[in-house]
Parts: sequence; C-alpha cells; structure tokens
Amino acid sequence: MSVQAQLLNEIGGTLGGVNYSGDIGDETYIMPNEAAGGIIYRRNLNSRITIRGTYTYYTLSDADSLSYSTVRQRRNYSFTNAVNELALGIELNFFDYDVTNPDSNFTPYVFFELAGLSHREVAHYDPVNGSTFNTSYTYAIPLGVGFKSGLSREFGISLELRARYAMTDQLDYTTTDVEALNMGNPRYNDWYFFTGIMLTYSFQRPPCAVKPNY
Repeated sequence: MSVQAQLLNEIGGTLGGVNYSGDIGDETYIMPNEAAGGIIYRRNLNSRITIRGTYTYYTLSDADSLSYSTVRQRRNYSFTNAVNELALGIELNFFDYDVTNPDSNFTPYVFFELAGLSHREVAHYDPVNGSTFNTSYTYAIPLGVGFKSGLSREFGISLELRARYAMTDQLDYTTTDVEALNMGNPRYNDWYFFTGIMLTYSFQRPPCAVKPNY
C-alpha cells in the first residue's frame, strides 16, 4: 500500500511593477513605475496556512520633478537603485484552498514576512567625475494581500500587493554623511511596494511505500 503525502508544494514565477516611497520624488504610495520579477516557493501546511519563500529583483527609481511638492521640484534630485530581496513568511487563506478541487480553488489571503535585501549606497560622492557605490545589506518587514485561483489541477494564478518597510533610509542614496545628499528626514525609513501576478505549478512528493505490520 502507499500513503500520499499531505503537504502540497508550489513553485512559480512573479512579474509586476514596483515603486518607492520616501524622501525623493512622487509621494504616492502605490504607483508602479519600474518592472520587477522573481520566483516563489510555497509549502501548504493545510488548506488555510502556507509557508512561503520568495526571491525578487527590483529596480527602484524616482525623481523630484514628478512630485507635487514645489520644494522637491526646486531640489530636482533623482535616483535609480537595484534591490535583490529574499523573503520568508506565512500566508493565511481566508477560505479553504485546494487547487485540485473546483469548489475550493480560490481565496483571498494575507501574508507576513521577514526579508533580507541588498542595495547600493554611495561610497564616495563626486557629482563631477561620478560617484562610487558600495553594496549594503539590510532587512525589511513585508506584509501584503492577494487573491489566488486554480487554473487547472496543477496550475494556479495569484494577484498580489506587497508593502515593504525597509530598515534603512538610503534606498534613494540620501544620507546624513554627505552634506549634498542630506535630504528629507532620516528618522523615517524608505518604503517600496510591489504589485504583480504569479503563476505557480503545484506538485506533491512521490508516494511513500509503507510496509504492513504482521
């Protein structure tokens, strides 16, 4: 006889848009202006609770010229930064979810994560000859909401909004260490928001052989 594993695995890709919110540029919280993409792995503990891990690459950019603030417009600063992010967390379904069951293969959900990320920061500021940059590491507190639905017995699709509160105020290169880059309020860290779509493939572990007891 055999016993089918209870845990269901999902792996897939993500694609969407991202925007930054901080001391530079437009002050709108959710307004994607750059592309982002990555991969996701889910392990469904049961029909309501899922452990998830993601890797996502973001390009963050903004410009004071896009702001409604006259102060920011006069400052006229802009930036572009690259962020690599690894996140691990828990996903909670509102309804019982089973991609193989047409009666329960859709649900809204919320998720809470802890993320580690790498980004560039200014090592030496030189507006004439070009600044040099270092790679810096920090973490973020991510949370979000989504809606997922089965497309077939193996494939599912999700729409998702992620909010990231970074433990740094330097995603936009602003810093109190350089007078020319000492902008905004260093007491308030940067945010970034991802809005996107995910396509996942669901699979189970191979059946485990069970020897009968005599």
